[in-house]
This record gives sequence, C-alpha cells and structure tokens, in this order.
Amino acid sequence: MPEKKQLNIGLIGTGFMGKTHTFGFASAAKVFDLPFCLCLHTVADVSDEAAAQAAAAFGFRHWSGDWRTLIADPDIDVIDITAPNALHREMALAAIAAGKHVYCEKPLAPLAADALAMAEAAEKAGVRTQVGFNYLCNPMLKLAREIIASGEIGAVRTYRGVHAEDYMRDPAGPFTFRHDPAGGGAMADIGSHALATAEYLLGPVSAVMGDCVTVIAERPDGRGGTRPVAVDDVGRAFLRFAGGASGSLEANWIATGRKMQHDFEIYGEKGALVFSQERFNELHLYSSDDPPGRQGFRRIEAGPQHVPYGRFCVAPGHQLGFNDLKAIEIAGYMDAIAGLGPEPFNFRAGLRIQQLVETIHASSRARSWLDIG
Repeated sequence: MPEKKQLNIGLIGTGFMGKTHTFGFASAAKVFDLPFCLCLHTVADVSDEAAAQAAAAFGFRHWSGDWRTLIADPDIDVIDITAPNALHREMALAAIAAGKHVYCEKPLAPLAADALAMAEAAEKAGVRTQVGFNYLCNPMLKLAREIIASGEIGAVRTYRGVHAEDYMRDPAGPFTFRHDPAGGGAMADIGSHALATAEYLLGPVSAVMGDCVTVIAERPDGRGGTRPVAVDDVGRAFLRFAGGASGSLEANWIATGRKMQHDFEIYGEKGALVFSQERFNELHLYSSDDPPGRQGFRRIEAGPQHVPYGRFCVAPGHQLGFNDLKAIEIAGYMDAIAGLGPEPFNFRAGLRIQQLVETIHASSRARSWLDIG
C-alpha cells in the first residue's frame, strides 16, 4: 500500500472551537481511513505565550503569536480558522491568496458581502473550503432527510425549528465580539445552525418574515463603563420553503436553563419527525399508517446501521458525542481535498446561510415579508 501524503494543519484560535477542531482532527485520523496523514503543524493565538501553551496542550509541533506566520509558511496545507467572526475574512482571503485550503468555523463572515468575497476568491483559486456546521453531520439528521425524501411521511406541510442556549442570559456578562453590530447577534451566532438544518432537511427557503429583538440593551465594556447592544438577543422568523412547506424558526441566546437546544419538528401528510439536540442520538417518527390503538411517536435510536456511527462504536445505544460530529465533518472535508468527493459545506454554502440571516434582519427592520434573493 502506498504511503499516504502528509497534510499539515495550521490552526488559528485556541478557544472552545479551536479545541473542538483539534479533537476532531485527532479522532478523524483514528476513526476513518483518511486519504492523508494529518499533522498538527502550527497553532496561532493572540500572544506567543498563549500559542505556546496551546501547542503543548493540543500537540502541535510549532506555535506563533501572529497568524500571518501560518499563512507565510509553505509547509502548511490547510488553514483552520476558529478566531472571532470579524477576523474570518482577512484571514481566509490571505490563506486563499497563498494557495491554501481553508476550514472556517461558522458563521463564515459577519456580512454576506464578506462571505461572497471569500467564496469567489476560493472558487477562483481552486482551493477546497469548509464551514463548520457539524450538527449536519449527525447520522440522525441524515436519516431524517432520507425519510423525508422517500415520501414516508408524505409531503411536508409545516416545519418548526429552534436553537436556544443561555450563555448570554446574564446582563452583567461583558460585551463580546458576538455583540459586534457588524453582524453579531443570536440569529447569526446560533440561528445560522437552525437555518442550515432547515434547508438541509427541506431544501431552500424562498421567503422570510423576521422579528429580531434586543432584550439586554447594554453590557459592561470591561473598562468600568458600558456599551450599547444593538444586536438581537432573540431572533425569530416565519419561513416559506420553495418546496411548498411553511414554518418558523427561533434563535435565542438568553433562554434560561437551555444549554444546547437545537430542535426541529416536521409535520407531513402521512407522518411526522421530531428531533432534539439534547438527545441527539434519537429521532422520533410518527406514522399515520400504524393501526388504531398503536399510533404514536416511536424512538429510533442511533446505531451501527446509521453510517458512520459504526466507525465509532459497534454497539447501538452507546451514543455519539459533539466532538464525534466534528470528526465526521473533517473526514468529509479531507475527502474533498483529495478529490474523492464534493465539499460537504463550502464557502458558497456558508454564504447562503449569511444571506438568510441578513434577509431575516432586513425583514425585521421593514416589518414585512422578504424574498430570498
């Protein structure tokens, strides 16, 4: 068997998602038969000290306090961006100009215009891209899409989606990059996941009616004062799908008590599907074909029959975890880089989500329905 080519990874950012990406690379290399040998080459953070600590903790061979060092290094093949949203465009465009593949955590960019520039640059350069929407890699979501496409629940009539957490519920919490008016807010930060899931399952959204609300009007600025908040703490939208279904969606980062609610309910002519990220190894299916007295939602539990669950565990019911979804995402991206398959969720797809977010915001300001351009 020929020796696999080594693919060198350069990671920018070592917070929550930087750590998650690192775990994903390590796990994917052991769970999947990847087309490359992955090397955690260099990690960058805001200072030399922070980068050195991350390199030691994560297993990177080199480190730097300046992300531009990674761009300039000819040995690095993939730039992985998990830095704050407002930095994505500059970093990605620099990496693309250097001929490197780019893996960027969502949202792709604060503004659709930025995301468009990134997508067009990547396509012109011929590099492979990936946006981090790893919830879509859940075998239970794949199963739900297969059930819908097969017609098992009939034509879908209505959809209800929600992504709710409570990490911004405390008014004493500081102003962060997620509060940046140039594209922050709950709809962009977590609503993007709900929108990606809705279109993954039912196809394109054709029109929206948005309602975005700022609940906490100001936050501590870290210097003894406060800064006004203009972004949405709660974003809602009515949806119309090109396929004929209608629905609703909510993004809420002040939902007290919720840590990871990424749920959907789908109602069709002949059945229904219900899913909750809080129990994301389960999918609940209702069929009106069941006989009277036996009807009700039945639980489908994830197991080896739901590819690629079996690569992680041979036993059903033992469950995948959040980091496993990132490993599945990375495996698909590695195949794309090797030319073995399409990009699972490239910059063009990331642009689409940002366009939906901006249209919902615009609809909220206009207080009217808007078509998706």
